[in-house]
Amino acid sequence: MRGPPRTPAGAGVSFRFATPVRFADVDHAGIVYYPRFFHLFHLAFEELWRQRIGPRAYSELIDRDRVGFPAVRAECDFKLPLRFGDTAEIEVSIPRLGAKSITFRYRVHRADPPALCAEGAVVCAVVDLARFVAIAVPERVVAMLDDLVEKSASM
Repeated sequence: MRGPPRTPAGAGVSFRFATPVRFADVDHAGIVYYPRFFHLFHLAFEELWRQRIGPRAYSELIDRDRVGFPAVRAECDFKLPLRFGDTAEIEVSIPRLGAKSITFRYRVHRADPPALCAEGAVVCAVVDLARFVAIAVPERVVAMLDDLVEKSASM
């Protein structure tokens, strides 16, 4: 059996995270309730930090370093439904790594049978949480995300 569709041409490496669709994720129609796709995006976002830097890396960045990543834009195109019991595979890449913001692209695939179910993006500002003003993306964050930057993306 083949896996989910590959990252499109022009993209760099992508990060992948799989999670089962839980009963709490579905609506009365038996499909994932549309705002839950944004929850899946954020689960993959958190898992990216956990797997690449450590289990408390993201919370330490927020609590100790006072650097945050509030969403300033979010969008999603829904392609096919996911249902309770499916495995959602979330693919993360970076179409734009700016000086003070990062755009995360998310593709949610159903594992079996393989299909692209949703595709979205979240633009996060990088802020000093003490003053809530935009700051430059910290170098350690740039280094952590560098391989995820899509090759056609401009810096």
